[in-house]
Amino acid sequence: MFDRFRRRPETHGAVLKRLGGRGSPVSPDEATTPGEESPAESSREPAVILRGLTKRFGSFTAVDSVDLDVARGEIYGFLGPNGCGKTTTIRMLTGSLVPTEGAAQVLGEDVRRHPERVKRRIGYMSQKFSLFEDLSVAENLRFYAGVYGIDDASLPEVVRETIAAAGLTGREDELPAHLSVGVRQRLALGAATIHHPEILFLDEPTSGVDPIARREFWDRLYALAARGVTLFVTTHYMEEASNCTRLAFMYRGRIIADGTPSHIRTETIRHRIVEVSGLRDADEALTWLEQQPDVQEVYAAGARLHVSLAEDAPQATDTLAPRLAAAGFGEATITPVEPTMEDVFVHLATRAGT
Repeated sequence: MFDRFRRRPETHGAVLKRLGGRGSPVSPDEATTPGEESPAESSREPAVILRGLTKRFGSFTAVDSVDLDVARGEIYGFLGPNGCGKTTTIRMLTGSLVPTEGAAQVLGEDVRRHPERVKRRIGYMSQKFSLFEDLSVAENLRFYAGVYGIDDASLPEVVRETIAAAGLTGREDELPAHLSVGVRQRLALGAATIHHPEILFLDEPTSGVDPIARREFWDRLYALAARGVTLFVTTHYMEEASNCTRLAFMYRGRIIADGTPSHIRTETIRHRIVEVSGLRDADEALTWLEQQPDVQEVYAAGARLHVSLAEDAPQATDTLAPRLAAAGFGEATITPVEPTMEDVFVHLATRAGT
């Protein structure tokens, strides 16, 4: 509803600084051994706790007093249009950006006080995939394995297993630039999870990916969740909301809804939604509909229009067709529909903007 990728390659030192924070790989004795239960892991605390989290850049508030709890093992969706503050939030959660105000706790660790402890136990996949163009598939994985402290003895087997899991066996020596976007996506996911993190942060991971590759990618995320990995996924694709166990909508730096997809849909939209299709001039019809007193909201969904009718106008569904015809849109077909997540977001954003 709302918004490919070409990134300036980072130096190896820059990535080490961003992921390890000290300009050197995480040492094996500091890293959490895969399968080993840490004290924080054994607690009943949520995986993520945010209280009043705020980030300002000068006079601009990118994230505005966000409160949030993410349970362990959840697939938590963080939805909203581009520029609403999702990436800024995720950078604070991964210890890459210092909050202006508020508190952030990840896996029982205070992100502001102990960012290195957090970084050792999480995975992070950015929308730009964070792959080195001048390194092969295997070299990229060996590099990230070193960053995350995987010892030399285990390295060959870990890389081999990651390559196999990503479906890249036989392509170990290829450069990322020679891979399709969907394949690069699988490689980036392998790099982000090569150390078996307890929580995986994914920032717009399906941006620029075709629908089939997007579906296959979500299947891989389901497999991670089935192994107990907590997933925190930002996206501007509203249809991906149904893939999450719980989600939050963000708009202009603030959380405007939080809950399960079904709860948000049923509790937010109580009025009727109709779809208007078959229009020769959808833009003109949209303008006309916006002026009708019994129309609460209207937006374009492809070549069709979704119209939210006011709750206090029970006859609006019956009278809309003849009124459209009288206004010169006699070709229109009106169909009652169940509210989509796009309907929910439009309603929430409209309400938040008033």
